[in-house]
Amino acid sequence: MAVAPHLTPAAIAGNRFGLGIRADEAVPRDPKAWLLGQFQTYQAAPAWADQPTSTTLAADFAAQQRALHDAATDDREALRKSNGQKVRETYRAAVNARVAAALTTPAPFVERLVYFWANHFAVSIEKPAVAMLAGSFEAEAIRPHVLGRFEDMLLAVERHPAMQIFLDQVRSVGPDSMAAERAAQRNPDRHPGLNENLAREIMELHTLGVRSGYNQDDVTEFARALTGWSIGGMAGGARGGKNGAQIEPAEPGQFVFRPQLHEPGARTIMGRVYDQRGEAQALAVLHDLATAPATARHVADKLARHFVADTPPPALVEKLADAFQRSGGDLPTVYRVLIEAPEAWSPLAVKFKTPWDWTLSSLRGLGRTELGEFQAAPVLTQLGQTVWKPGSPAGYDDIAASWAAPDALVRRVEVAQRFAAKVGDSLDARTLGNQLLAGSLSESTALAVSRAESASAALALLLVSPDFQRR
Repeated sequence: MAVAPHLTPAAIAGNRFGLGIRADEAVPRDPKAWLLGQFQTYQAAPAWADQPTSTTLAADFAAQQRALHDAATDDREALRKSNGQKVRETYRAAVNARVAAALTTPAPFVERLVYFWANHFAVSIEKPAVAMLAGSFEAEAIRPHVLGRFEDMLLAVERHPAMQIFLDQVRSVGPDSMAAERAAQRNPDRHPGLNENLAREIMELHTLGVRSGYNQDDVTEFARALTGWSIGGMAGGARGGKNGAQIEPAEPGQFVFRPQLHEPGARTIMGRVYDQRGEAQALAVLHDLATAPATARHVADKLARHFVADTPPPALVEKLADAFQRSGGDLPTVYRVLIEAPEAWSPLAVKFKTPWDWTLSSLRGLGRTELGEFQAAPVLTQLGQTVWKPGSPAGYDDIAASWAAPDALVRRVEVAQRFAAKVGDSLDARTLGNQLLAGSLSESTALAVSRAESASAALALLLVSPDFQRR
């Protein structure tokens, strides 16, 4: 087994906590102060200022679906292709905006936290409507709350149209709701039903975690409490009226509570009775889930795994969970405990970079400040981590075993060679390695790059070296 590289504190701050040190930036002299200072320099909005909002995107998608519905039969195939192309263009533009923001951000640690939370609350572009909305989901539900309260982020996430569509909440109807009764009167053979996807993933993935004391009955009861949570119509994603409801007007993609879909009555979840009416019922459940000790432990475990080790130190998890609970889910309080934890500053670089991490740190390390003609989405797909398409609501894995397979490393070599060829002879790999690794460049890597047959080959070797691929 290869020995993990050893990192200096500055290299840990720039690479383990940050997105990779840039070739043209000063190495932080006080690593902890540098990380803490980013809480003041982070800006949620400017990175996505030129990207459309979810309201605009939802309206565009609804218009596309209406046009397809109204088109003559002979015209529909061409229109489907055109609509698909528009979805792909919107998605790729959002990925490019995400990468471009990362190249020059003054707050790379906070940006990493944005990506952490976007993966924690994962959506998938497998549904076209979600592909349109995924960028706006991160911009609107994650970025504004990354330095706020967990409960506020949770609520923004679950109400966002991307999550509502991804987990089929828009199709959930209370079995004894007014809408279900009307549907049965019109067609006794049709029974609009409950969809438990959102309830299950909120409990299992977003808050409590698995094996934390809830059972299937609790999931079903929570799903009943969530009925009525919906969005304005987006044909092909959220089909207003299909469940027998008389749908009141709402802007496409806008969150709306529809009382006629809500299952009446009190709910009992994990031994607690919720007798609130309407939307307030699910809000009360979400509050209790957000502040539960199991949620604190689940979030703490994931943070420790992301920043420290694939198998998180139990003592660190306990410290982070305690900070989460004591602060009422105030995320900066939790981050400060992480920054101060000795475990987070272990010189052993045991975390293997995901394709996303590696791509960003490579582009930053080579001095890129803008994308130009570079299209990020296809490269990340080639490397095995398509943005916003993790394969399951659990998000992408955060352990080395998922990313360090031989074929995955071959793909990194191919991309590294392309990146290095763009730079040519303008950078010396050994000098650059000392800068990017802040004094942590190993003798073996320094020797390998010094023996490369060309400057671009040396740069490619640096980018795929064990030193650079771990953080």
